[in-house]
Amino acid sequence: MAARALVRHKGFAATSVDDLCAAAGVTKGAFFHHFPSKEALGVALIEDWTETTGAMFAAHAYNSLPDPLDRVLAYLDLRRQLLEMPIPEFSCVAGTTVQEAYESSPPIRAAAAASIRSGVDHVRAHLAAALAAHPVAGVTAESLGRMVQVAVQGGIVLAKALDDPAPAREAFDHLERYLRLLFGRPA
Repeated sequence: MAARALVRHKGFAATSVDDLCAAAGVTKGAFFHHFPSKEALGVALIEDWTETTGAMFAAHAYNSLPDPLDRVLAYLDLRRQLLEMPIPEFSCVAGTTVQEAYESSPPIRAAAAASIRSGVDHVRAHLAAALAAHPVAGVTAESLGRMVQVAVQGGIVLAKALDDPAPAREAFDHLERYLRLLFGRPA
């Protein structure tokens, strides 16, 4: 989708309908035939992102690893691999868009919340299995899944702010160390 590339490179607010039409090779009339507003496109873009990334993570081979903690660690390895791409290519459409429109667009905020929730849910399932096998007092799979998203999204924001993927890699490395310590799994 042309909109995905534009928003990842320029941001949602800086991407105009004219930019979107030019990138997609359509007229404004065609754009507004499919989307009643730029905001509606933003919601559709995030929903498409959620579906695309959800399918990518669900289909990844790490999901078949027998140990649930190994699945989470392999998920972090995949996240590190994605950092080899240019920053806009590993940035999150939902995270980028909600940072710009969280207050001005409740529909975009809701779509982004669902998208980020799907990321939490993906790792939460693996974390729940890990916690069932190795209980840790005071820790829930839900809160740990949210912490994973904080590290992922925060790492991406820092990478964008500093124009360097190193802070994201560091965030993933610290998260892995924390998980290994939490579950008593040496490196």
